[in-house]
Amino acid sequence: MTFKKRNIVIIPVRGGSKRLPGKNILPLAGEPLLVHSIAYAQQHLDIVDKIVISTDDAAIKSLALSNNVEVIDRPEGLAGDFATTVSALKHVVENLKEAYDNVILLQATNPLRPKNLLKEAYMKFEEGNYDSLMTVSRNEDKLGKIVNDTFVPFNYKIGQRSQDLDPLYSENGLLYITKISLILEGEILGNKNFPYVVNHPYAKVDIDTKEDFKYAAFILENYTDE
Repeated sequence: MTFKKRNIVIIPVRGGSKRLPGKNILPLAGEPLLVHSIAYAQQHLDIVDKIVISTDDAAIKSLALSNNVEVIDRPEGLAGDFATTVSALKHVVENLKEAYDNVILLQATNPLRPKNLLKEAYMKFEEGNYDSLMTVSRNEDKLGKIVNDTFVPFNYKIGQRSQDLDPLYSENGLLYITKISLILEGEILGNKNFPYVVNHPYAKVDIDTKEDFKYAAFILENYTDE
């Protein structure tokens, strides 16, 4: 299949990490965490026209350049603890020399993705002429709140079977696809947004701690990426 739109993958990677310093360049299965997302994008050059890393960190920049992807230096004001992802995306888009139609956001902390996910999600995005697409996973937990030391069920009734719950879904962060025009407006998700369901063990990997690295390594070793 030939894809007519021009798409840019942006991987925003800050240098600062309070819970696990330097996590984006720590090894996962022998490769720095960031490299997993770079490699994934490079495997989809039939869809992806450009790959850009947005970072404020010299070590991350060096790693990205050594893996043959472009780096756009992120200003300090867009790299703090309270800086938003969309601000980094917008900064990249505003500094591009070429025109693109869509941004594909890959987050380094979600390093594992089924190999056909991007192609299948992108086809859905184009066929439906959506403003944006996000990946989600079904949550089958029985959730509740604690009010005045009392557990109050939120999405079920006490005694109800899990298989009878109304389905709830959560963002899993595997990927986002967004029209460039929406990013320039400071938004990642548009009014016409498609929730693309991914129920795969990879969708449960989101790395913030050493324990997350161990879990990711286990998942990578024990599950296929289909």
